Amino acid sequence: MLQEESDLSLIIAQIVQKLKGSSLYGQLERQAWASLQRPEIKLESLKEDIKEFFKISGWEKKLQNAVYSELSVFPLPSHPAAPPEHLKEPLVYMRKAQGSWEKRILKSLNSMCTELSIPLARKRPVGEQKELLNKWNEMGTDEPDLSLFRPVYAPKDFLEVLINLRNPNYENGDSLSFRTHLGLIQVPLKVKDIPELLTFSELFENEHVRIGQKVLAEQDSAAAQQYIRQGSPTALRAELWALILNISSQPEDILYYEQLKTNVIQHDLLVDSLIYKDVKLTASNDDYYFVFEDYLYQVLLCFSRDTSVLDHFAYNSASPPKSYIRGKLGLEEYAVFYPPNGVIPFHGFSMYVAPLCFLYHEPSKLYQIFREMYVRFFFRLHSISSHPSGIVSLCLLFETLLQTYLPQLFYHLREIGAQPLRISFKWMVRAFSGYLATDQLLLLWDRILGYNSLEILAVLAAAVFAFRAVNLMEVTSLAAAEAVLADLSTLKVMPLLQIFLFATVT
Repeated sequence: MLQEESDLSLIIAQIVQKLKGSSLYGQLERQAWASLQRPEIKLESLKEDIKEFFKISGWEKKLQNAVYSELSVFPLPSHPAAPPEHLKEPLVYMRKAQGSWEKRILKSLNSMCTELSIPLARKRPVGEQKELLNKWNEMGTDEPDLSLFRPVYAPKDFLEVLINLRNPNYENGDSLSFRTHLGLIQVPLKVKDIPELLTFSELFENEHVRIGQKVLAEQDSAAAQQYIRQGSPTALRAELWALILNISSQPEDILYYEQLKTNVIQHDLLVDSLIYKDVKLTASNDDYYFVFEDYLYQVLLCFSRDTSVLDHFAYNSASPPKSYIRGKLGLEEYAVFYPPNGVIPFHGFSMYVAPLCFLYHEPSKLYQIFREMYVRFFFRLHSISSHPSGIVSLCLLFETLLQTYLPQLFYHLREIGAQPLRISFKWMVRAFSGYLATDQLLLLWDRILGYNSLEILAVLAAAVFAFRAVNLMEVTSLAAAEAVLADLSTLKVMPLLQIFLFATVT
């Protein structure tokens, strides 16, 4: 009991400290001072009267939503004696693997710099700044020569790293359940079974739209998160997601976005070319998303400059890469994070933004929504960790579901050299963006927000294999299996999930 109280006190103290640095804290302070002029505020009952004022005026709800938002991303309390790195990732071998992977990425980035004789960053000449500012809303029409640039890595490269992950304490398969897992992922992590996953099968209910409108009127983040587990009506989705993510687009948020834009105009980074290249290779060739090319450049270029993104490394197993002033390698006082947000984009990264363009048309709000989605969820899809929503656990969950509930299909594909994970990995690492029709993808992301979990990605991947099982049982090669699963654009997400989940428990 004492330990629980201590943990709770620690969480409260940390959240209070975080909120003190937010714009909300200043707003609450100003409102409290302003309320002193109101006739109903009495000196003898000052504290209670101000509390009542905050409740009636709606500021109490805004504070509750801010606290709820912090709790959604807050790491679980650890033992007081545990070192700080345990907050990022408790398993040592996972930390080592992530560190090695980061070194590989940096080596690839530095090699590109050397080969192309270009700097990591440079200040744009005044003429170039003016030109970029003038075409800010038409960047898709610009065709810089990107032929020499290549993605730093692709999902298939990352998969090979995950396949080679091993826990040194389980080298010989001491655990029975570990020995009997025949998939590509060979690390003993706890993943959920079907009965624990049945919550993902919730259905729409009558008067769903009316209830959603009531949830929005109440402006309650927790209620919105519960509501969206059943899927969001199209007309309400943008507002519901913003409420859950605690995005309200205050004037200071718009100003912050404009400052990021100014940074883009003034400085050219090597990662800018990686972003351009990625958009050209992915979203620009997608029937759903090519029209949003300008938005994607704006959001991703600003994102690369946003140092507030660095905060999420407190609970991310990864660490932001550093660059050193020439001649000062290894001297920390001459180190800067590169890129400024600490995130090096990979092939397909822009697809995390593309679906959001259907919901938000005001650049600063689109930007805020994406940034919050990234620091809550998407970063887990390209970093090595033991987190239940981390990509390693998702791969293991997917393979376990197939091996347990579709054993014939799993063994058949394994025997012909078509391990299912080699096909499904690219779906999961991109949260199915670019594979599902947009309306179905947004229904899937509703559940990610509603359950504050990415586990549904693994369940859907297994459901897709179950749906195409008859055809897959007839294939004799990896190429043939990939052909069967090449087009997911006609799939209906929720019926597929419900059929799979309920079929496995009967």
